[in-house]
Amino acid sequence: MTIHETKWARSAMRFIALAFMKIAGWQVAGERPNMAKCVVIAAPHTSNWDFVFTVCIVLIFKIKASIMMKKAWFFWPMGSFFRWLGAVPIDRGKSNNLVSQMIEEFERRDELALIVAPSGTRKKTTYWKTGFYHIANGAGVPIVMGFLDYRGKRGGIGPALRPSGTIEDDMVEIRKFYSGIEGRKTEKMIASQRDAEAGASGS
Repeated sequence: MTIHETKWARSAMRFIALAFMKIAGWQVAGERPNMAKCVVIAAPHTSNWDFVFTVCIVLIFKIKASIMMKKAWFFWPMGSFFRWLGAVPIDRGKSNNLVSQMIEEFERRDELALIVAPSGTRKKTTYWKTGFYHIANGAGVPIVMGFLDYRGKRGGIGPALRPSGTIEDDMVEIRKFYSGIEGRKTEKMIASQRDAEAGASGS
């Protein structure tokens, strides 16, 4: 059982999230993904505030979201707490493949909305990491485009794309969606809009 199945916690946190977004002057856009399994892009990612707004959006839409965390953090008693929050333990050892681990996690579960920040860091990078794409493609699940637009103070859920297996073409479609969206620190943006395909051979 996670926070999403704990009714009192879910309701209380959703109320706090709605109040926070209202006080911050942000609007929430889009609709809750109507699918049991998906990979949700969290972009752009340029500030610690992105995490706060993303959590609020997840709670408002009642998305049963999960994030990846290093397996080393899942020691007692913190392991149970992180699992309650929806975290998925991953082993970053050289003999383990992150994409394969998450594909197996999707196969094990009836429901899983995995939140992934393609930039992988708040620092400026040259292109998106494409592990999120390979996870979705390998698991046969859609990619949902979550966004935070600081210029318009809007955040929410955009369209879904089912991977075709041709990453270059699919990344062009993803890039189009994010082309008008601005992060909090524009100097740290990848311009996912310009360079996303450059990482098509990365992971």
